[in-house]
Amino acid sequence: QLQASGGGQVQPGGSLRLSCALSGRPFSNYALAWFRQNPGKEREFVAAINWNGGMTYYGDSVKGRFTISRDNAERTMYLQMNSLKPEDTAVYYCATEGYSESYYPDRLSPSKYRYWGQGTLVTVSS
Repeated sequence: QLQASGGGQVQPGGSLRLSCALSGRPFSNYALAWFRQNPGKEREFVAAINWNGGMTYYGDSVKGRFTISRDNAERTMYLQMNSLKPEDTAVYYCATEGYSESYYPDRLSPSKYRYWGQGTLVTVSS
């Protein structure tokens, strides 16, 4: 099970940290990812991290502002979001394909992911 939390409302330029708690499967052996989605739009790849945190990948729209990380001992993945913009407003989801590494282009495609957490809403507004 993947459980996302940490969403909320923040002003433009602000920061939030999302968490994704892992339970029930050996998710610590899997690469993990964050996606986001707005109503009527496709789910968008945000970031991914391999099983040991040694490799990270980012979508172009968040590169340089967001940082993905994980703590396997705590069975938690994080997304530190800085310099938030109104266009970052979305429901954020954590997910895994079920493999230890994350490969392009599969990591960009929501259909490749077998396990999903429930979303957490991030609203960036003044």
